[in-house]
Amino acid sequence: MNRTLLTAMIVGSLALAGAAQAAGDPAAGKAEATSCAMCHGHNGQGTSVAPKLAGLAPAVFVQALEDFKSGKTANAMMKGQADKLNPEQMANLAAYYASLK
Repeated sequence: MNRTLLTAMIVGSLALAGAAQAAGDPAAGKAEATSCAMCHGHNGQGTSVAPKLAGLAPAVFVQALEDFKSGKTANAMMKGQADKLNPEQMANLAAYYASLK
């Protein structure tokens, strides 16, 4: 019985840790957003050359980056930018842009 409880607690803890990491850190994302601002604007408001990122749902944002990185969505500039990002950085950027209105 104790073994089952311990296993359940470990699995639950790992699930919560994964969810917290997936949520991202907006402050870290803001620090990483410097190169994004050149095209998407300083507050992610979008420009004539790049779409608005502010307020974008994190899952949509991360999926878009993954699509650029894999080549599923063709854009040489964004592929180069996405290739530099690891999953944690993507989640941080997603959290930052989601926090903007």
